[in-house]
Amino acid sequence: MTTTPLTPAQLQPRLGQFTVIDVRSPGEYASGHIPGAHNIPLDQLQRALPALRAAADRGELALVCASGARSATACDQLAAAGIPAATLIGGTTAWAQDGNPLERPATGRATWAMDRQVRMAAGSLVIAGMLADLALPGARWFSAAVGAGLVYSAVTNTCAMGNLLGKLPYNRPRTAPADLDNTLAALHQ
Repeated sequence: MTTTPLTPAQLQPRLGQFTVIDVRSPGEYASGHIPGAHNIPLDQLQRALPALRAAADRGELALVCASGARSATACDQLAAAGIPAATLIGGTTAWAQDGNPLERPATGRATWAMDRQVRMAAGSLVIAGMLADLALPGARWFSAAVGAGLVYSAVTNTCAMGNLLGKLPYNRPRTAPADLDNTLAALHQ
Protein backbone atom coordinates (compact mmCIF):
# COMPACT_ATOMS: atom_id res chain seq x y z
CA MET A 1 0.00 0.00 0.00
CA THR A 2 1.41 3.40 -0.93
CA THR A 3 1.01 6.83 0.57
CA THR A 4 -0.66 9.46 -1.59
CA PRO A 5 0.88 12.93 -1.36
CA LEU A 6 -1.50 15.90 -1.47
CA THR A 7 -0.70 19.57 -1.92
CA PRO A 8 -2.81 22.19 -0.15
CA ALA A 9 -4.27 23.15 -3.54
CA GLN A 10 -5.39 19.53 -4.07
CA LEU A 11 -6.81 19.11 -0.56
CA GLN A 12 -8.65 22.43 -0.23
CA PRO A 13 -11.42 21.85 -2.81
CA ARG A 14 -11.90 18.25 -1.62
CA LEU A 15 -11.73 18.98 2.12
CA GLY A 16 -15.26 17.68 2.75
CA GLN A 17 -14.41 14.36 1.08
CA PHE A 18 -11.57 13.58 3.51
CA THR A 19 -11.45 12.75 7.18
CA VAL A 20 -8.53 14.94 8.23
CA ILE A 21 -6.32 13.61 11.02
CA ASP A 22 -3.79 15.98 12.61
CA VAL A 23 -0.95 13.97 14.19
CA ARG A 24 0.69 16.87 16.04
CA SER A 25 0.76 17.28 19.80
CA PRO A 26 -2.44 18.64 21.38
CA GLY A 27 -0.68 21.95 22.06
CA GLU A 28 0.34 22.34 18.42
CA TYR A 29 -3.15 21.34 17.30
CA ALA A 30 -4.73 23.94 19.61
CA SER A 31 -2.52 26.68 18.17
CA GLY A 32 -4.17 26.25 14.76
CA HIS A 33 -5.38 23.33 12.62
CA ILE A 34 -7.18 22.64 9.36
CA PRO A 35 -10.92 23.18 9.89
CA GLY A 36 -12.64 19.95 10.88
CA ALA A 37 -9.39 18.08 11.58
CA HIS A 38 -9.35 15.45 14.33
CA ASN A 39 -6.32 15.38 16.65
CA ILE A 40 -4.65 12.00 17.11
CA PRO A 41 -1.05 12.58 18.22
CA LEU A 42 1.48 10.42 16.43
CA ASP A 43 2.38 8.60 19.66
CA GLN A 44 -1.29 7.50 19.98
CA LEU A 45 -1.68 6.26 16.40
CA GLN A 46 -1.47 2.53 17.23
CA ARG A 47 -4.26 2.93 19.78
CA ALA A 48 -6.37 4.68 17.14
CA LEU A 49 -5.98 2.06 14.38
CA PRO A 50 -9.48 0.52 14.78
CA ALA A 51 -11.14 3.95 14.61
CA LEU A 52 -8.97 5.00 11.67
CA ARG A 53 -9.81 1.77 9.85
CA ALA A 54 -13.53 2.46 10.37
CA ALA A 55 -13.13 6.03 9.10
CA ALA A 56 -11.12 4.84 6.08
CA ASP A 57 -13.89 2.34 5.24
CA ARG A 58 -16.29 5.31 4.91
CA GLY A 59 -13.98 7.58 2.91
CA GLU A 60 -10.47 8.87 2.36
CA LEU A 61 -8.10 9.87 5.16
CA ALA A 62 -5.74 12.85 4.95
CA LEU A 63 -3.02 13.08 7.58
CA VAL A 64 -1.38 16.38 8.47
CA CYS A 65 1.27 17.75 10.81
CA ALA A 66 3.28 20.97 10.83
CA SER A 67 5.62 20.18 7.93
CA GLY A 68 4.59 16.83 6.49
CA ALA A 69 7.29 14.71 8.14
CA ARG A 70 5.22 13.27 11.00
CA SER A 71 2.18 12.77 8.77
CA ALA A 72 4.35 10.81 6.31
CA THR A 73 5.52 8.63 9.20
CA ALA A 74 1.89 8.17 10.28
CA CYS A 75 0.90 7.22 6.71
CA ASP A 76 3.66 4.59 6.68
CA GLN A 77 2.29 3.15 9.95
CA LEU A 78 -1.24 3.11 8.56
CA ALA A 79 -0.05 1.51 5.30
CA ALA A 80 1.62 -1.25 7.34
CA ALA A 81 -1.78 -1.84 8.99
CA GLY A 82 -3.51 -1.93 5.60
CA ILE A 83 -5.18 1.47 5.95
CA PRO A 84 -4.84 3.81 2.95
CA ALA A 85 -4.13 7.46 3.69
CA ALA A 86 -2.84 10.62 2.05
CA THR A 87 -0.34 13.05 3.55
CA LEU A 88 -0.42 16.82 3.16
CA ILE A 89 2.90 17.95 1.70
CA GLY A 90 4.22 20.84 3.77
CA GLY A 91 1.61 20.30 6.47
CA THR A 92 -0.34 23.08 8.13
CA THR A 93 2.52 25.46 7.39
CA ALA A 94 2.01 25.05 3.63
CA TRP A 95 -1.78 25.07 4.12
CA ALA A 96 -1.66 28.48 5.84
CA GLN A 97 0.95 29.87 3.41
CA ASP A 98 -1.44 29.08 0.55
CA GLY A 99 -3.98 31.38 2.21
CA ASN A 100 -6.19 28.64 3.65
CA PRO A 101 -7.77 29.21 7.09
CA LEU A 102 -6.66 27.59 10.31
CA GLU A 103 -9.18 26.90 13.05
CA ARG A 104 -8.14 28.01 16.52
CA PRO A 105 -10.16 27.32 19.66
CA ALA A 106 -10.82 30.36 21.82
CA THR A 107 -8.51 28.88 24.46
CA GLY A 108 -5.81 28.03 21.90
CA ARG A 109 -2.38 29.54 22.37
CA ALA A 110 0.59 29.67 20.06
CA THR A 111 2.97 26.75 20.55
CA TRP A 112 6.13 26.33 18.53
CA ALA A 113 6.10 23.53 15.97
CA MET A 114 7.74 20.39 17.32
CA ASP A 115 10.67 20.51 14.88
CA ARG A 116 11.43 24.04 16.08
CA GLN A 117 11.25 22.92 19.73
CA VAL A 118 13.62 20.02 18.98
CA ARG A 119 16.13 22.34 17.27
CA MET A 120 16.00 24.74 20.23
CA ALA A 121 16.41 21.97 22.83
CA ALA A 122 19.18 20.17 20.92
CA GLY A 123 21.08 23.40 20.22
CA SER A 124 20.78 24.47 23.85
CA LEU A 125 22.06 21.10 25.07
CA VAL A 126 25.04 21.24 22.69
CA ILE A 127 25.95 24.77 23.84
CA ALA A 128 25.52 23.76 27.51
CA GLY A 129 27.83 20.78 26.99
CA MET A 130 30.48 22.92 25.33
CA LEU A 131 30.31 25.58 28.05
CA ALA A 132 30.37 22.93 30.80
CA ASP A 133 33.54 21.55 29.17
CA LEU A 134 35.33 24.77 30.12
CA ALA A 135 34.85 23.98 33.82
CA LEU A 136 34.65 20.20 33.61
CA PRO A 137 36.93 18.78 30.90
CA GLY A 138 35.25 15.97 29.04
CA ALA A 139 31.74 17.42 29.29
CA ARG A 140 31.89 18.09 25.53
CA TRP A 141 31.09 14.39 25.07
CA PHE A 142 27.59 15.24 26.23
CA SER A 143 27.34 17.50 23.17
CA ALA A 144 28.64 14.66 21.02
CA ALA A 145 25.94 12.36 22.41
CA VAL A 146 23.25 14.92 21.51
CA GLY A 147 24.71 15.10 17.99
CA ALA A 148 24.70 11.30 17.74
CA GLY A 149 21.07 11.28 18.85
CA LEU A 150 20.19 13.75 16.09
CA VAL A 151 21.95 11.59 13.49
CA TYR A 152 20.09 8.51 14.74
CA SER A 153 16.84 10.48 14.62
CA ALA A 154 17.46 11.42 10.98
CA VAL A 155 18.49 7.91 9.91
CA THR A 156 15.52 6.20 11.57
CA ASN A 157 13.05 9.04 10.90
CA THR A 158 12.04 8.98 14.57
CA CYS A 159 12.50 11.58 17.25
CA ALA A 160 12.75 10.60 20.90
CA MET A 161 13.37 14.23 21.88
CA GLY A 162 10.21 15.29 20.05
CA ASN A 163 8.23 12.58 21.84
CA LEU A 164 9.54 13.78 25.21
CA LEU A 165 8.90 17.46 24.41
CA GLY A 166 5.35 16.57 23.34
CA LYS A 167 4.61 15.42 26.88
CA LEU A 168 5.60 18.73 28.50
CA PRO A 169 2.78 20.91 29.89
CA TYR A 170 3.21 23.71 27.34
CA ASN A 171 2.54 21.20 24.55
CA ARG A 172 -0.79 20.25 26.10
CA PRO A 173 -3.75 22.58 25.72
CA ARG A 174 -5.13 24.20 28.86
CA THR A 175 -8.53 22.80 28.02
CA ALA A 176 -8.60 19.94 25.56
CA PRO A 177 -10.59 20.72 22.38
CA ALA A 178 -11.66 17.08 22.42
CA ASP A 179 -10.00 14.27 24.26
CA LEU A 180 -8.69 11.28 22.36
CA ASP A 181 -11.49 8.97 23.49
CA ASN A 182 -14.14 11.34 22.10
CA THR A 183 -12.20 11.67 18.85
CA LEU A 184 -11.92 7.90 18.46
CA ALA A 185 -15.63 7.48 19.20
CA ALA A 186 -16.50 10.09 16.56
CA LEU A 187 -14.32 8.31 13.98
CA HIS A 188 -16.08 4.98 14.68
CA GLN A 189 -19.48 6.48 13.79
